[in-house]
Amino acid sequence: MGLRKALRWSWVGALGLLAGCGGIEDSDGAPPSSGSGRSDAEVTAPAPTQSVEAAPALTLHDGRKVQATPPVAPAAVAFQPGFHQALRGSGYAGSLTTYRLRVPVGRAGARVRVTFRSGDGSMTLQRATVAKAGPGGALSSAPVALTFNGKPGFTTGTRTLVTSDPVPFPVGFRDEVAISFEAQGSMGQSTIDAFPGSYARSGAYATTQGALGGQEWEKAIAVATLDVEGAPGRAFVTIGDSITEGYMDTKNDTRNAWPALVEAQLGVPVVNSGASGQGFFDANAQLPQEVLAMQGFTDCIVLLGTNDLASDLTVAKLEQRMTELFDQLQPRCRLWVSTLLPKEKTNYGSYEEVKAQRHEFNAWIRGQTRAEVIDLEAVTRQPGNVDLFLDGLEVDGIHPSAQGHRVMANEVVRVLKEKGGL
Repeated sequence: MGLRKALRWSWVGALGLLAGCGGIEDSDGAPPSSGSGRSDAEVTAPAPTQSVEAAPALTLHDGRKVQATPPVAPAAVAFQPGFHQALRGSGYAGSLTTYRLRVPVGRAGARVRVTFRSGDGSMTLQRATVAKAGPGGALSSAPVALTFNGKPGFTTGTRTLVTSDPVPFPVGFRDEVAISFEAQGSMGQSTIDAFPGSYARSGAYATTQGALGGQEWEKAIAVATLDVEGAPGRAFVTIGDSITEGYMDTKNDTRNAWPALVEAQLGVPVVNSGASGQGFFDANAQLPQEVLAMQGFTDCIVLLGTNDLASDLTVAKLEQRMTELFDQLQPRCRLWVSTLLPKEKTNYGSYEEVKAQRHEFNAWIRGQTRAEVIDLEAVTRQPGNVDLFLDGLEVDGIHPSAQGHRVMANEVVRVLKEKGGL
């Protein structure tokens, strides 16, 4: 092969390699579509200003010089999730209602965008703002209006995602942000109360800077994701059931759930896609909209399967469905998986079968090689009985207590530091 031909093929190979690379998109890229029904607003972020040094010219033996393709510089900034909720349930407002959701943000940056999720019917959002959260439902900064393809609101159909245009709004790591929006119709909603400091009031009050008034509203509603544009880095998403969502009692706080505690210790976003009651079937079916629709996450932590024990599934079927989940996730993120926690009772099925299946499934998790293992059973079980929690680490024999979440978080942090390069 002549030099000219060899050079041509080397350039084609390099371009093919670049085209096949994934990873974090830069700030000009819109979030990836989750398929039909997605209604993302166009993202019009300016191109990164980071300069790219030109590659030296190639000198050919026939006296010509050809300028090589310059190297592709990493993005100077990128949108990555700073807050997320699966919103598996569905809430409904029959008349225009203002919701003010107070959320912690696990990422610093200069611009934000917010993705809303409708529920089991159509949803109309009239106006939305973002501001720093103050005490008692008030704002501690002036509200910044969100737009959607340049418009103040939108109407969308059943179970769709609508992403706002980016807006300048500097946030720091673990800032508390108030997202206020006027909406009616059907909205995606969390199944547990976990957002104290949030409110709902009938009428249009998204721009009100003082206390919103109305009634306390502690479910996450409509707000699926808050992305923050900043320096690219590691970003984790956790996938699980009520244990991950943060259920401990009738009143909860997402800030006390193990993903938030890991985030606080590591200083990187660890967003929560747990959904109470979830098993493998729902997780696999909902993953494209609840997880894969996000942009910029790099790592996935899975703690799932306790709700499938003693159902009509064999352990072999549980292993198959976990493998299907890995198949969907692996092209997008580094995989981490936890063993199932002790389970001291069951709400259905045979408890003896629950114990036997949990033991066998945990042995499989420890032996598989696709995902790094985080052995949360090992740090929450009693030394003499694998099916019982250590004293003080559970609230009802199934769900961890606040102390249990702290123990889980400490072990996750330890493993991520040891094996994850953090």
